[in-house]
Amino acid sequence: MIPLPSGSRIFLRPGRTDGRQGINTLAMLAEGTMRENPFSGNLFLFINKRGTTIKALYWDRNGFCLWMKRLEEDRFHWPVAGGDSREISGKELQWLLDGLDVARLKPHQAKNYSTIL
Repeated sequence: MIPLPSGSRIFLRPGRTDGRQGINTLAMLAEGTMRENPFSGNLFLFINKRGTTIKALYWDRNGFCLWMKRLEEDRFHWPVAGGDSREISGKELQWLLDGLDVARLKPHQAKNYSTIL
């Protein structure tokens, strides 16, 4: 798992991003199209056009970190559209990296049994 400071948020950019983009361009996308501060310590996720490579960008105290995962035989399930950015939870990030479709998965809702009594 990617080491993030407590309180960090995770944003993904729907649609495809040119996989040749490096740290500077991805930071500009986080600020420009996603409307987030790339120096915030939050994690920003991008996927290449083929859907086989995810790049994750985050600021770590004194510099940017760029993490990448590439699938050899399959594609990631990624939102095609839906705005400039989408916030996901750490659990949803793990599901995404494990190859599950985040849009179709919903965790069970906790019931509040105190209202029944």
